[in-house]
Amino acid sequence: MDETRGRITRDGIRVHEDAEFAGMRKAGQAVAEILDLLAPLVVPGTTTGALDDFITAEVNRLGLTSATIGYKGYQHASCISVNHVVCHGIPHSKIPGRANDVLLDGDILNIDVTVIVDGWFGDSSRMYVAGTPKPFAKRLIQVTHDALMKGIEVVRPGNTFGDIGHAIQTYVEAQRMSVVRDFCGHGLGRVFHAPPNVLHYGRAGSGAVLEEGMFFTIEPMVNMGRPETKVLSDDWTAITRDKSLSAQFEHSIGVTATGAEIFTTSPAGLFLTQFA
Repeated sequence: MDETRGRITRDGIRVHEDAEFAGMRKAGQAVAEILDLLAPLVVPGTTTGALDDFITAEVNRLGLTSATIGYKGYQHASCISVNHVVCHGIPHSKIPGRANDVLLDGDILNIDVTVIVDGWFGDSSRMYVAGTPKPFAKRLIQVTHDALMKGIEVVRPGNTFGDIGHAIQTYVEAQRMSVVRDFCGHGLGRVFHAPPNVLHYGRAGSGAVLEEGMFFTIEPMVNMGRPETKVLSDDWTAITRDKSLSAQFEHSIGVTATGAEIFTTSPAGLFLTQFA
């Protein structure tokens, strides 16, 4: 089985065959299992480096391949984005605004992991909290999760990618938060990044039409303040310009005849961590 199977739409989007869903399921569950195992390890006093070391060890133990180690020069098995870091936070490095990478009580963080299983890419991220979250941080996390799910709810053949973005944007803005415009979801399969760009904002009915067999990520980034971001001098770490908190959730999905199949569902039901 190779990436030449299926067909390409006029928008450059690959439409996969039914048999190819199995590869994405296996890859998606592998990455979801790793993210589940991280949950008890995210505590005050640990470091982003220690979390990334654990991820690297799990990737090796499971006989998988990290998609990010070596990708455009990146050298880690995860991106770990703390508080006002929107995405692409580098583990083992100083948390922006701090002298080290130690997590403090109340920190919120997104951990993003991508692995390759038998040539298929499993890509997912979710939010964690070190210690006790502030009420406004809990609300941001919940809104971001719900925005992702509202985007997934409109995935079905005949709808458009603009419908996905519109569903996410209208929900988030109704909560008096903002959707990041500078980063988006993407097609994947036997490649890490492929068409289309999956925007998390937009006009209903616009963009390419969804077809059964399309594989892509939906991964909205939601800010408590304004949507603008800034990339730091390391050329990876993106932060909110106004230093407001940011959150993100990501699923890899496939379009089915009747809706969407989520490949990266948590085996332990931990995708949205429940806080007391």
